[in-house]
Amino acid sequence: MPDTTALDQATSMIEKAWGQPIEVLEVRAVRRPCDDPLLRSAMHIRTALAITDNAVSVHQDRLHALTRPGYVPAFYELDRLSSSAADLRVALAESGAYVQAIRRVVEAREAASTADRGPAASLSRAAVARSGLASRTPVQVPDQPVPAAVVGPSAPSPGPRR
Repeated sequence: MPDTTALDQATSMIEKAWGQPIEVLEVRAVRRPCDDPLLRSAMHIRTALAITDNAVSVHQDRLHALTRPGYVPAFYELDRLSSSAADLRVALAESGAYVQAIRRVVEAREAASTADRGPAASLSRAAVARSGLASRTPVQVPDQPVPAAVVGPSAPSPGPRR
């Protein structure tokens, strides 16, 4: 079984968070982008990750070809070897950053869903409490005197004139 790539990890995270296969989510993100902006963001990041994941595969294949058993690279291939190694490190770092970004989007979605549930519960409790008070006869509240409004600080009095 081959190692799990960053793209596979991201796909798994997105499918788990939204509870649907990635093919369905791709269509949903394109057709109705305003319905779920976090999904659209995750899918954009995943698209960039797919490109970077392809670059990782290309650089790995090039390095494997240059370092295969029994092959001695020529002098002019040493630059290509070190360049491919550096490019692979950059692509792997980008992949890690993209996976981290998708993780943050998924966390934001979870935080938003829990935040949505919190106020809804308190609002429903408040509505029930108000409906219970509304069925009773209203209590007359005596008029309360309103304190006078303060306009601002008084102007300083001029000192004694000389």
